[in-house]
Amino acid sequence: MHMGRGKLASTEPVHDRRMNLRPTLLAMLVLCALPAAAAAEEKKKENKGTYVTIDTLTATVIAGNGRRAVMTVQSGVDVPDEALREHAQQVTPRLRAAYVQVLQTYAGGMAYGSPPDADYVARRLQQATDQVLGKPGGRLLIGGIMIN
Repeated sequence: MHMGRGKLASTEPVHDRRMNLRPTLLAMLVLCALPAAAAAEEKKKENKGTYVTIDTLTATVIAGNGRRAVMTVQSGVDVPDEALREHAQQVTPRLRAAYVQVLQTYAGGMAYGSPPDADYVARRLQQATDQVLGKPGGRLLIGGIMIN
């Protein structure tokens, strides 16, 4: 059967040809993902020094006109003590939850148009850090606070 422009129609249905490609595509995806997964695992094993990374924190700020804005805080925890640092890495989700709770409470009481009080936020987040870790020894570091 001739389809025009020199192309012959395949006797194999289009659906069957696509089904035949799925195992090949799946194998290619798996092979591509293996080096990335190994690199991510290797990165985790690297010594990060004394710093425990905390993902970006966000809280909703209600503006005077009823619109919403988002307060974003970039932070981490410096933990020089190795045993406490390992504990901090294990409880990172709890640290993050405590930080978000502090920020949501603070953001809920902010006056419209006022800039965030970085010193107050840092003190409250440091208190949350000490409470979650069970003792002082982790120093909260703030990279930036922004309302957008």
